[in-house]
Amino acid sequence: MKQMVLTGIRHMELREVEKPRITGDRDVLIRVTKVGVCGSDVHYYTTGRIGSQIVDYPFAVGHECAGVVEETGSATTRVRAGDSVAIDPAMPCFQCDQCAAGRFHTCRRLRFLGCPGQAEGCLGEFLVMPETSVYPLPAGMTQDEAVISEPLAIGVYAVRQSGEIRERKIGILGAGPIGLSVLLPAKAWGAASIYVTDKIEARLALARRLGADWTGNPDAMDVAAGINAEEPLQLDVAYECCGQQDAIDNAIDILKPGGKLMVIGIPEADRLSFSIDKMRRKEITIVNVRRQNECVDAALDLLQTAGNDASAMITHRFPFSQTPEAFDLVSERRDGVVKAMIEFGDD
Repeated sequence: MKQMVLTGIRHMELREVEKPRITGDRDVLIRVTKVGVCGSDVHYYTTGRIGSQIVDYPFAVGHECAGVVEETGSATTRVRAGDSVAIDPAMPCFQCDQCAAGRFHTCRRLRFLGCPGQAEGCLGEFLVMPETSVYPLPAGMTQDEAVISEPLAIGVYAVRQSGEIRERKIGILGAGPIGLSVLLPAKAWGAASIYVTDKIEARLALARRLGADWTGNPDAMDVAAGINAEEPLQLDVAYECCGQQDAIDNAIDILKPGGKLMVIGIPEADRLSFSIDKMRRKEITIVNVRRQNECVDAALDLLQTAGNDASAMITHRFPFSQTPEAFDLVSERRDGVVKAMIEFGDD
């Protein structure tokens, strides 16, 4: 089969590799149809690492994908050949202390698609996954939506982790796919006011279309001052979704005393800093969000709700052979890109 692999910083090659085979009785062989380009994939493309996770070349990235079941192991029960499926890229062991505690996303032996040292990614024509990571699509759901269900599950998890959202006033710092994936459940579950910031105007326009009450560009204005002018008592929760120091600073400035900062974005830097004076005086709670945990079904349910046009995040499409161009576009944030989608087929 054909597979797109990283061979160096900002270098990819299309290679012919052996097609994966089912080896376990609960394995599922999937023909990949679509792959979304995620910011974490781009980190590996532009720097070769995320923290201690360092690429050993050649390596295939990619973890947001959808496909069609080609074959199943003898003990599978939830999918069968021909089913269109969404895929949870996490493959926990279900046996360690973390799994026993219900923390499958921090499994001691977790394997995750496109994560160095764990599992090759989904940028290839076929993929084998355990049945526990494969979700049959509800009737009428598109494979575009199946791909979006992966970042949306992170947004669902982040909103759940922040506590009761109904009637809360929130800020979302960064309106890329993760920020918008926070916006959708927050809106659906009754947030009172949603303030969104980003440095790309096209993303702010999409945030307004999806339900943001206020948007601001930190390159054009003091967004913290703007939000505080609208909300003198400040916000209950801020979701940092871009991994940038200035977004962290803005989040602390817009939170009310007793507020909560949800850190979701993945920074390129090894360290970020916080104003301990402001944080201590306000008694701000900081919560780190690690991917998602058991939220795929909720994301799929949300996608079926009228008005949740999550597929609007898809702004650009590329054939599989043009994967490097897709990664360049996303890494350089050109042309108002939100989500670039790579599509398989007659290429």
